Amino acid sequence: MNRLLEVNNLTVFYGSVRALENASFYVDPGEIVAMIGPNGAGKSTALKAVCGLIPAKEGEINFQEKSIKGMSPDELVRKGISLVPEGRRIFSTMTVQENLEMGAFTISSKEKALINERLDQVFGLFPILRERKKQKAGTLSSGEQQMLAIGRALILEPKLLMLDEPSLGLSPNYVEIVFKKLQEINKARTAILLVEQNASKALEICHRGYVFEIGTIAFEGSRESFFKDDRIKRILVGG
Repeated sequence: MNRLLEVNNLTVFYGSVRALENASFYVDPGEIVAMIGPNGAGKSTALKAVCGLIPAKEGEINFQEKSIKGMSPDELVRKGISLVPEGRRIFSTMTVQENLEMGAFTISSKEKALINERLDQVFGLFPILRERKKQKAGTLSSGEQQMLAIGRALILEPKLLMLDEPSLGLSPNYVEIVFKKLQEINKARTAILLVEQNASKALEICHRGYVFEIGTIAFEGSRESFFKDDRIKRILVGG
């Protein structure tokens, strides 16, 4: 099987500080892959480097077997990579529909039918957004805002959806809803790379995972392997 995303020996610096060293990971088509570990371990740094938000000092980043290292975020979106950033980053003074339409920036305004089709797909996944489509995004609950951020990232039908801490700041009820929706998105043949501090939730839905620790990958394996390793289970899920 050809890798969808393959990252080899990724090293990233923040100024003179090495934030990530020789990290290698991959995502195959149709997978949900989780990156878990404590704050400051390098998970979000790895995601941002893939997305072109921070430069990689060393290493290779390939998408569909072609290098994407050094490409700008908008170039990566056109190639089929979408990011739901930490904190959601919605446009609070714009309506729900306007936020979603911002996600369709690569589609010509002349292709209104296509944009409407994509909106309908998002509204089908998140019916509450259809109800709120004329509402200012800043007035939504935190869970609804997260749905909006995910919906915006899906407008261009990415091959790979990347999410940075999607459960952050959400009530337990919305955490359940969001993770169930991620499974639905994955079943519709979108691969997912998930950075998440809530390790137990991430391990509920992922196929494979990586544990980050102090800028390196300390453990990797199938979801089942995490629960067989007593040390990993104790650290991450309190077992």
